This record gives sequence, structure tokens and C-alpha cells, in this order.
Amino acid sequence: MKRNKNITWNAIAANKLDLKGRNVTVVGGTGGLGRAFSRLMALRGANVTVVGQTFRDKDIKGISFIKADLSLLSEAERVSNLLPAETLDLLVLTTGIMAAPKRQETSEGLERDMAVSFLNRLVLLREIAPRLGNDRLNAKSKPRVFIMGFPGSNQSASIDDLNSERTYKTMVAHMNTVIGNEALVLDSVKRYPHINFYGLNPGLIKTNIRSNTLGKDSIKFRIIESLVGLLSQSPETYAERVVPLLFTPEIEGHNGAMFNRKAIAIHPSTTMTNDYVGAFIKASEELVNRVKTNRLK
Repeated sequence: MKRNKNITWNAIAANKLDLKGRNVTVVGGTGGLGRAFSRLMALRGANVTVVGQTFRDKDIKGISFIKADLSLLSEAERVSNLLPAETLDLLVLTTGIMAAPKRQETSEGLERDMAVSFLNRLVLLREIAPRLGNDRLNAKSKPRVFIMGFPGSNQSASIDDLNSERTYKTMVAHMNTVIGNEALVLDSVKRYPHINFYGLNPGLIKTNIRSNTLGKDSIKFRIIESLVGLLSQSPETYAERVVPLLFTPEIEGHNGAMFNRKAIAIHPSTTMTNDYVGAFIKASEELVNRVKTNRLK
């Protein structure tokens, strides 16, 4: 990842943020990095809606919950109709797993990592972007969408086999979702000019994201996550670094910017040409349309 020296911002301490009156949704906000973001923003006064499987923060004022299984695109569509999109200042997309050792398929016929870590985000954005932030009062900036992934990785994907139906390799399947999320940022910049889009690369952080690959509660999983915890920042530390970025006015003119684990701007992957982004999004939309067509049969 190469630092983008053309984009800088002056960070303030997270505990000095005043987020009263800000309306935020965190998809994937019930665990891992999304939960750390949600808790911090609510504690600083924001009205936060979290989407996920299990709600653990009933004790924190300012957080509301929408239960959803985002391995299903039908659930992403349902959630989009429940979200207060018109009044949102900020949408953060954090849902993610890592691909399993053997291919897993959802009831909609999608490779599970592709469905959870990328396609549900694409579907949700398509549904709510046209109305995102339309009814905000006295807004001084565009509504913002932050998409978490691994931008700047300079990887390429199997565009002709995004659903891993011909061949399956764990890391290839996961990198398809990584590349998809970076492409989604860059495509959305052009598709929705009334919204600012940004990419987040948190790097290696101790969460449950690797449990699907290593085996939940397995000895291997526990050892690796213990090492990750010793060598990297915690979700809470990452949130303290990045949440001020989510609201700073200094990035308003940098639509499409990407940021690393320290909230420093980085360049997009060199593979992300306009043609490549367009081809990736087209192939993704074909997968989504296949699911919708099968649903009608």
C-alpha cells in the first residue's frame, strides 16, 4: 500500500468528538470492528442503527438494532427498506467473513464469503443510495459511505468466476470480495454524485473474521487470534483512530479516498482501472440478477 500524500487531515481525540444529532448506520455493527465503531459513536452522542445477527449493546443509549442474516441478498433488500436512509449522515459497511477451507453455498446459490462480505453491500447500496441523506436538515456536507475491506492490495480477481463455481480456493474466493469492495467504492463515486464514498483498510486486527476459515473455537483459531492480538491494535484502538476520520470535514473534497489502519490516506490498487472496475461490477450485478431471477421461479 502506497501512502497518498495529497490527502491529509488533522485528527482529534475520539473522546472530544461531539456527535449529537448525527444519524449513523453500521451494517455489521453487532460484532468486531463494526461494534467498536457503533459503541464509540453512540457514546459520543450519535444516533446509531446497527444491523447484524446478535445484539450485545442494549445497555448503551443511542443504539438501535435491526436483526438480519446478511448472507442472503433478500435480507439486504429487506433491511434497506427498514433503514432511515433519508436522514442518515453516515453509512458504514463492515460485514465480513473469510472463505472456508471447502466451498460453502448459501440457500440463494452464492459462495458464502462473496455473499456476506461483498454482494450484500452492493445490493443494500443499490437500494438506498438514491434516497440516502435526502431529508437531512442543515447539512453542511454530503452524506458519507465508508466501505471496509482491503483497498490498496493491488490484487486482481477471477471476474469470470466470482461465485467460485468452476474452481475453489479459499484465498482466491476471499480476495474476490476484497477486490469487490474496493471496486464498489470507485464505481459508487461516479454512480451516486450526491454521496461521498471512502474505503477503509483496517489491516490485521483480532476479531472473529477468521473463524470461518480456521474453525470457530478450534485450537488453531485460538492460537492465531492470540498472536494477532499481541501483534496488532485492538478493535477499540482502531475505532478511536478512525471514527474521527468518518466525520472530519477535511476529506469532503476527496471523494473515493482510501485509508489504512492508521487512518492515513493510501492510493487505490493499481489494478483498479475504469475498465476493470466496470467489468467487476457488471459481473457482480449479473450474479445478483441471477439470484433475483431464481427467486421468481
